Amino acid sequence: MNIFSRFGSSRDDGDPIEIEERKRPVVYDEEDSGVGELSVDVYETPKEIIIEAMIAGVKPEDLHISTTHNSITISGKREANTHIKQEDYIAQELYWGSFSRTIELPNDIAVDEAEAVEKHGLLIVRLPKIDKERNVKVRVKSI
Repeated sequence: MNIFSRFGSSRDDGDPIEIEERKRPVVYDEEDSGVGELSVDVYETPKEIIIEAMIAGVKPEDLHISTTHNSITISGKREANTHIKQEDYIAQELYWGSFSRTIELPNDIAVDEAEAVEKHGLLIVRLPKIDKERNVKVRVKSI
């Protein structure tokens, strides 16, 4: 038994995967697949909707976030390592290129109070919900 067999490198039939079989890279070609879809987690608290997405390798200037009161679009571009020749890859599974994701929100949000931060490759977008039950007194001014 070699070290790699302990880490799941075998088929369901128990035969080990040959290195030549693994060597064929998985390539995402923008012309074939178009724009990739960004994977996200979306959850809510009583006061906000939170969206998390892995954006490691994306430069801040290549990331765009736009929102309306009931939707958000996160798009961007992750540049491939152009200094590596295609034939030198043993496996290629990471997505490189343009990506986008639009999410319809379950509640209206306060667009002006939305904020986004990146920490260790994780994008966290906080979208404060509009409190429809909130009652605010309006003062009448005399002119």
